Formats: sequence, structure tokens, C-alpha cells
Amino acid sequence: MNCDMDGDMENQVEMEEKTRLINQVLELQHTLEDLSARVDAVKEENLKLKSENQVLGQYIENLMSASSVFQTTDNKSKRK
Repeated sequence: MNCDMDGDMENQVEMEEKTRLINQVLELQHTLEDLSARVDAVKEENLKLKSENQVLGQYIENLMSASSVFQTTDNKSKRK
């Protein structure tokens, strides 16, 4: 009878350990899915920002080329 109780106790401990491990795996899978979704969102935002940066860079270049403040110093020295 003592052996049966020991066996039952070992089975109980083993089942609890398996349940704990399964729960950990499920939690890790959920975390991985969450992180993957975040990475995708960051990649998408990065593409948007690169595009906006390119547009703003071109806009700044156009403003600088149209402004006499940013013209080369050669023009100023020729005026003197």
C-alpha cells in the first residue's frame, strides 16, 4: 500500500511539472507572437519614416538651392 501511495505521489508531481512546462511553453509562444507583431509594426513605421525623410530632405535641398543664403561664396566674392 505504501508503494501505491509513493507511485501516486510521483505521478502527481510529474503531472504538475508537465503542466507547468506546458504553461511556460504557451506563455513563450504568446510572447514570441507579440514580439513578432511589434517587429512588423516597427519595420512598417521605419519604411514610412524613411519615405518622409527622403521627401523632407529633397524639400530642404530645394529650399537651400533657391535661397541666396546658401549659395556658394564664389558668387559673393565676384560681386566685390
